Amino acid sequence: MLSLILLMEPAFMASRKFSLLLKLLGGLCLTPFLTSCGGGYPQVLKVPFSQGIEGLNTPASEFHPEISKRYVAFVSDRNGSQDIYLYDQRDRALISIPGLNALDEMAFDPTVSEDGRYIAFTKTRQGRSDIFLYNRETRSLRNLTSNLSAQVRHPTISADGSTIAFEANPDGNWDILIYDRSGEPIALPNN
Repeated sequence: MLSLILLMEPAFMASRKFSLLLKLLGGLCLTPFLTSCGGGYPQVLKVPFSQGIEGLNTPASEFHPEISKRYVAFVSDRNGSQDIYLYDQRDRALISIPGLNALDEMAFDPTVSEDGRYIAFTKTRQGRSDIFLYNRETRSLRNLTSNLSAQVRHPTISADGSTIAFEANPDGNWDILIYDRSGEPIALPNN
C-alpha cells in the first residue's frame, strides 16, 4: 500500500527545520499525498483500496513509487510478475502502458516525467540489468544502456523527460551517469 508516514518528535515538528523539510517534500511533488490537520501537521492521505487490479492499491504488493505532478509510477506483482504501472491521481485510474512490461523480465525503479509521457526504469532479464525509456505517446521502448558493460540501477528522469540519470558500476565502483533520451551519454565536467 502506498503511504507516506512521517514520525517525528513534536519539538522538531514545531521547528524551522521541519518547515524546511516540508518545503523539500513539496519540491519532490509529495504534496498531493500530504494534507494538514487541525494543528498544521502533515497526515497521511490514503488512496482507496481496490479488490481488483484496476486501482492503485490491491491485495498484491505495490512498491517503488515515484510521484510526478499528477502521475504515480510504481511496481506491482498484481499480475503474477513484477511490472511497472502508471496511476493518474486526477482521474484516479491506471493508465494503459502497452508494450512496456514483458513476462520474462523484472521491472523496477520507475520514474516518470512531469507530463507523464516518459517513464524510465530498470529492467532485468537473464541476469543483465538495463535502463529503459518508455514513450507513452509513441508506445515505444528504448534500451538506453545496451552498449554499457555495467550493472545499472535507480534511474531518475528530468521533469521534461530529456535526461535520465542513473547509477552504474563499470569499474566496480558505483558512479552517476547521465544520458539523453536517445541513449547518448552526456559528458560531465571533471573537477
